Amino acid sequence: MRAALWLIILFALAAAGAWLAGNNQGTVSLFLYPHRVDISLNLAFLMVFSVVLLVILAQRALEAFLSLPQKAQRWRLQQKERASHAALLDAIGHFMAGRFLRARKSAEQTLNKEALLAAAGVQLEHAAALRTLAHIVAAEASHALQDKVQRQQHLELALAQATHSQGSGGQTLLEGSLLRSARWLLDDRDAAASLEQLKALPNAASRRMVAMRLQLKASRLAGQAGQALETATLLAKHKAFSPAAAESLVSRLVLELISHTHDADTLQRTWLRLTPAQRMMPEIASEAVLRWLKLGGAPAIARSWLQDFWGPMQSQRSNWSPDQLLRVVQAFDACLPSVDAPDALDWLSRLESAQQAQPRAAHLQYLAGMLCLRHRLWGKAQGLLSQATKNLQSPALKRNAWMALAELAEQRQDLAEATAAWKQAAQCAAN
Repeated sequence: MRAALWLIILFALAAAGAWLAGNNQGTVSLFLYPHRVDISLNLAFLMVFSVVLLVILAQRALEAFLSLPQKAQRWRLQQKERASHAALLDAIGHFMAGRFLRARKSAEQTLNKEALLAAAGVQLEHAAALRTLAHIVAAEASHALQDKVQRQQHLELALAQATHSQGSGGQTLLEGSLLRSARWLLDDRDAAASLEQLKALPNAASRRMVAMRLQLKASRLAGQAGQALETATLLAKHKAFSPAAAESLVSRLVLELISHTHDADTLQRTWLRLTPAQRMMPEIASEAVLRWLKLGGAPAIARSWLQDFWGPMQSQRSNWSPDQLLRVVQAFDACLPSVDAPDALDWLSRLESAQQAQPRAAHLQYLAGMLCLRHRLWGKAQGLLSQATKNLQSPALKRNAWMALAELAEQRQDLAEATAAWKQAAQCAAN
């Protein structure tokens, strides 16, 4: 549309000029004593226009001629600037190709070329960013070459350049340098130093996914299970892992946290901080109960932690694995109430009802038999445990059942049956 308008305007100007020139009868007289020169007004206009055009062209040609040295100098500086950029690109390419020594040399060439530009009086707007990136690439290559001295030198220079850089770009370079440093320290298995570098990050940067992943790895390496669990929970909340991977990771961290707890009060506070979903994980609840009892905790509290697992353990459609069922049964076995416990009769009635509802469930037979043994119901205990030894698949539970039968036989002073039961328990232990 714009081109069509210009074309119309040009046609209008040409038509107007032709009309004015064709109907112009004026003349211009030049008196050069003793002569007189008469020319048409159109020719006079043409001559004046030609002279003005020649003057303008001559002026521009002279300016172009006089600016040649400046253009040559600017061209040389542009070539040096492009050479520094090309050296940085070569460094990145060599690093990606695994040529770490060449990558470091190319990064150092970038720094040298930029220094020559600065010595020539040329200050690039992105000079600080260029130097920072070159130092980071050189530090990355030195890290790959296991040259910690060179890596630390380039890192310190990169941090200094990023600190002196202005604007948001400098802050981005500083955060990136700290993140790379934290990853290098983590590769060196120096978890404490890596966590210190991550703490130096601003709050906004420390919440980024890459920073939290590094913090998770460093916390696990440093043995800080609580901090690792908190970070893993945040990552799972932000969907940094698949649901299955997140559940497995959180479960491992909770188990690690429980295993590193050395007093009952701390374990109880840890249990209360867990989410309802984490408390419903069979491996977590069973390990927490066993650790609680080992630390001298009250069995009644342990039974309250396992209260929600009683229903799934009776269900025939439970999706628990055999190992999970084993740990839950062991946890129930460890905290079964004694005769003088306030809830002893309730648990005895509950186990008998569950065992009668599923007479072929070996784990229910085992628990009912062990509870009857604690309540001194010797005959019922012997019958249930004898049935359980035939159906139990777990060597650990089967060994406990045979040991209980051996003790019952010794109480009856049946040495032959006690010896046979101890032999069976020993065979289960060997397997």
